[in-house]
Amino acid sequence: MTNIQQISVFVENETGKLAELTKLIAGAGIDLRSLSLADTRDFGILRIIVNKPEETCTLLSENGWTYKVTPVIGVKVPDRPGGVAEILAALSEAGVNVEYMYAFVNRTPGEADTIFRVDDAETALSALAGSGIAVLSAEEAYDI
Repeated sequence: MTNIQQISVFVENETGKLAELTKLIAGAGIDLRSLSLADTRDFGILRIIVNKPEETCTLLSENGWTYKVTPVIGVKVPDRPGGVAEILAALSEAGVNVEYMYAFVNRTPGEADTIFRVDDAETALSALAGSGIAVLSAEEAYDI
């Protein structure tokens, strides 16, 4: 199973709250590796991959932030037309539902990395491997 830990932080949708959170994280020497922000009228959910997930959770708890840790899959997507479509086709053919995804650029030319939250990680990982699609290790995701 995947061991990339995504931290979803609930942030009030008001001026300065996101800045406050990112300043707290930066002040602890924690590096954001990828992020996605989804919002509603009253709050947002900041989904982050960081280089120090356990320290981040401790920091958030100590400072009163509400968060949840979710296992996700990181996939190396070929940076060309159809790269994402091939991955989604492999998951679809295996009967895996993608709940959400977000991409980020890595340091390897010709690739972009994508984080996937799926309903069945084991089946997803098997389908990706069977299709020759490279999956990120936790170390790779935290070190990007």
